[in-house]
Amino acid sequence: MKNNSKATRWWKALAVLILTYVIVQGLIGTVPRQPILNESIRNVYFHVPLWFGMIILMLTSMVFSIRYLRSGNMDHDTVAVEFANTAILFGVLGCATGSVWANYTWGEPWPNDPKTNGVAVAMLMYFAYLILRNSFDDELRRARISAIYNIFTFAVFIPLIFILPRLTDSLHPGNGGNPAFGQYDMDNQMRAVFYPAIIGFTLLGVWITELRVRLRRLRELTDDIQDPLPKARTTAE
Repeated sequence: MKNNSKATRWWKALAVLILTYVIVQGLIGTVPRQPILNESIRNVYFHVPLWFGMIILMLTSMVFSIRYLRSGNMDHDTVAVEFANTAILFGVLGCATGSVWANYTWGEPWPNDPKTNGVAVAMLMYFAYLILRNSFDDELRRARISAIYNIFTFAVFIPLIFILPRLTDSLHPGNGGNPAFGQYDMDNQMRAVFYPAIIGFTLLGVWITELRVRLRRLRELTDDIQDPLPKARTTAE
């Protein structure tokens, strides 16, 4: 047991080291001096990796929803909802850092931009996912319907964020004819921080999700002990 525990700690230590490196470099590291962006370009180490991490967490949540529909294993539903919870947290942080950045570069915290509007719609859909789950008392119905909705939401999320902004004018780099950061802003020194930041924030998201899944399992175990009557929970195993 001790060896297995140690074997699962390395990636958590890696996440701490990477994020410490990212925070230090993000605050005091050298960055290119670009018109309009100026020092706000440092936010690329935080805002963009948070969105990358959010998308990876949402994708993982959808995968576990598919696994639940195929197996009927309620534990897959537990993992799916907790990955979605962490993704929503990252989304809120991404919106907050993006609003601060937009306020200094575009003149307002939430401009009328297709990508920001798409993000707002996508976040509302994921908030609706949590509301939907709380509207059912029957565990099997809640798990089944919310799994279908989770898959549908991610399928809508991708066009809202990656496709529609490219079809019209957008302030965001890489959309609507606006060149991406890598083409004119980021140098090799920034990339040495940016790419590890994506890994670090994603590992942090997985770590948070792991803790939330363990807490939810403990709560379910406690409820089973306090209420010995069988619940409407089945698995296909």
